[in-house]
Amino acid sequence: MQCPYAPAALPDAADWLIVRAIGLHGGMDNLELRAEADAILAGLVGDPGGSARLREDQWQAVSALVEEHRRALVVQRTGWGKSAVYFVATALLRRRGAGPTVIISPLLALMRNQVESAARAGIRARTINSANPEDWEAIYGEVQRGETDVLLVSPERLNSVDFRDQVLPRLAATTGLLVVDEAHCISDWGHDFRPDYRRLRTMLAELPAGVPVLATTATANARVTADVAEQLGTGGDEALVLRGPLDRKSLRLGVLELPDAAHRLAWLGERLGDLPGSGIIYTLTVAAAEEVAAFLRQRGHPVASYTGKTENADRLQAEEDLLANRVKALVATSALGMGFDKPDLGFVVHMGSPSSPIAYYQQVGRAGRGVDHADVLLLPGREDQAIWAYFASVGFPPEEQVRRTLAALEDAGRPLSLPALEPLVDLRRSRLETMLKVLDVDGAVTRVKGGWTATGQPWAYDAQRYAWVARQREAEQQAMREYAATTGCRMEFLQRQLDDEKAAPCGRCDNCAGSWLDPAVSPAALSGAAGELERPGAEVEPRRMWPSGMPAVGVDVKGRIPEDQQAATGRALGRLSDIGWGNRLRPLLSAQAADGPVPDDVLAAVVTVVADWARSPGGWASGTPDAMARPVGVVAMPSRSRPELVASLAQGLARVGRLPLLGSLGYAPQADDHAAHRSNSAQRLRSLAASFTVPDDLAAALAGAPGPVLLVDDYTDSGWTLAVGARLLRRAGAAQVLPLVLALAG
Repeated sequence: MQCPYAPAALPDAADWLIVRAIGLHGGMDNLELRAEADAILAGLVGDPGGSARLREDQWQAVSALVEEHRRALVVQRTGWGKSAVYFVATALLRRRGAGPTVIISPLLALMRNQVESAARAGIRARTINSANPEDWEAIYGEVQRGETDVLLVSPERLNSVDFRDQVLPRLAATTGLLVVDEAHCISDWGHDFRPDYRRLRTMLAELPAGVPVLATTATANARVTADVAEQLGTGGDEALVLRGPLDRKSLRLGVLELPDAAHRLAWLGERLGDLPGSGIIYTLTVAAAEEVAAFLRQRGHPVASYTGKTENADRLQAEEDLLANRVKALVATSALGMGFDKPDLGFVVHMGSPSSPIAYYQQVGRAGRGVDHADVLLLPGREDQAIWAYFASVGFPPEEQVRRTLAALEDAGRPLSLPALEPLVDLRRSRLETMLKVLDVDGAVTRVKGGWTATGQPWAYDAQRYAWVARQREAEQQAMREYAATTGCRMEFLQRQLDDEKAAPCGRCDNCAGSWLDPAVSPAALSGAAGELERPGAEVEPRRMWPSGMPAVGVDVKGRIPEDQQAATGRALGRLSDIGWGNRLRPLLSAQAADGPVPDDVLAAVVTVVADWARSPGGWASGTPDAMARPVGVVAMPSRSRPELVASLAQGLARVGRLPLLGSLGYAPQADDHAAHRSNSAQRLRSLAASFTVPDDLAAALAGAPGPVLLVDDYTDSGWTLAVGARLLRRAGAAQVLPLVLALAG
């Protein structure tokens, strides 16, 4: 078993030289401090015999913090032992009268691991995050009374008004050590920039003189390292940068190119049991994670899914099950990324390529931290680039949208919440919030009680920087393609992407030592995987509440959508983000695709969806007491981009289902041609509210045959097109509106 610490030994001549070089006082005082540090480490790693000993590079970081009160950036490989540095330094500083350590930590999984690790060394750690608001006041009291040694804080707390204005100044005044974990998040040049981290500039500037600061990361190239070091130096001395080699000697990297998603899923279903120990299977989307987990469970593998949509209690249970080896794997999105610590994790598999080799290095670094051997495998898919393109499309908005947001805040004359601001700007809420956080750091807006206000401070749109970041993302995507295709050493490739000067062939990966991966899958496994991926159908949840603030933009709706104006729960053939029908539907519905009749295989699959829907509980063919009435006909949504596709889909369903084609909703003269491109709910609804009409012939058909109707469209994203269409049809006499689309965008 590998250990990130050296065994205890008397210092030799070289150790004496190192100690003398980095110690403030040198001699015996320094050696006594080193011995004290090693004793703390023994408790931290659960070594009652006391044989654990900090490595020299770890000791150099501890010494810089405790003896020299430096600001330091540590860039070291995953598994190096960065948490040992700040916990040992915390214990040493607390014994010398320093205030508590404040750790800015990005993920709940990381916080939970760190609290448990600290307790082993007698360090009292508490955490402030979104999962425990009921404990915040008690924790603040413990910190003030000196009963807490370490306070772990999520970066989002830094931008909470109460925390920023009331708690943060007190912490800055009393902290004995500030730790910024996963510090690459500070830099927008990095692969995982988080604007909440930029608040640290303020805290760094307000720290009293002599308070040490430690920033740690495993995934910073030279540019990110320089950027973070510059930010650490805010208002003080130049930061000390301690950078080590990034090779992970326990990892064996490989890539397996398989023909399609069914082959990849079948291969994983057959080979998962052969992979060492327990591990993580990463997917690029929530839909794919759920799809893969469901298939593997059907194959008898104990796995659990772990995504941004997983409830916190279920996440915690999944983490505990993996730590205890009660599951073979977690099938996860990047929600299980930084910080999850299972030293004996035996493998990491990626079903699809991350868009950055740096992000890939960070994720595979979860494996092999405390074992001699772990397998890392990439199974790239043809859908990867489409998914990358989607995530790239949600970067920092164009200047015109930013200026419109600032103008809306200035014109309001009062704080605006996100729901109140949404109708005034054309940005999704998540993207709008991220943009506001960046503007907050830049001084153009500030978050106050009740929402956001403009400061009136001059602000310049750094188009050159944003364009460079976009080009950097494109370069990272190309590098990921090159990683999959390279015939050279894969670990060396990743090290060079991180500007590791000691990059060299590893001798272990599939290119260095030969592939150990057999691409063959059995016909039975392939058939089972194909059947799972080809199984059509996904529920389409209807809109039940109007967006906030609509009366302010001239649309007189608010609150709950009346029951008699709502759509029913509908159906889609598949999700654009899944690896089954998503792969078939993405090319059909892409902006570049030519319009045309619905393909026969797609129509046949939609018919299957409708048949399954009819037989489901409450369906019109279910025979249950609460069954809805059989649809009386099919209605199409109008489409400017794909009129032939939607019309042929409606006609085909009517023909096969022996239902009358009642017609299509029409466009009103004032219809917004760009409604489909509005990006948040309020803007989308404002554009759609008066865009459609019920033609006279359709109104007559509904009046003559009242009952449920199938409302057909190509895809749904926000759900507002279907909601507006359903409202019109219900008002015109439809007893129910059953939405049916080819694809869910999410």
